[in-house]
Amino acid sequence: MLDAFREEAIVQKVGGRFRLSSLIQKRMVALNRGARPLVDLVTNNAMVIVVEEILNDKIYLDSAGNVALAEDGAPDLDQILQDSGPDLSEL
Repeated sequence: MLDAFREEAIVQKVGGRFRLSSLIQKRMVALNRGARPLVDLVTNNAMVIVVEEILNDKIYLDSAGNVALAEDGAPDLDQILQDSGPDLSEL
């Protein structure tokens, strides 16, 4: 499970280390409050569940920094990064 953190793939999948940390923390809070896991694992370890959810493209951080469920797989990260709001010239 922690081997996933040794590779940059999981970091790149969510858009950086800060976003990864934020996603893990927020999803673990949700699981600890009773949210159902989105992957079938035989474990109660929330960290293992969250990492598997990320690796299986089940969750991501939306543009507002909230945990979102990926219904049809992970969103296009390039599109999320481009949707950063209006340009300063538009204000």
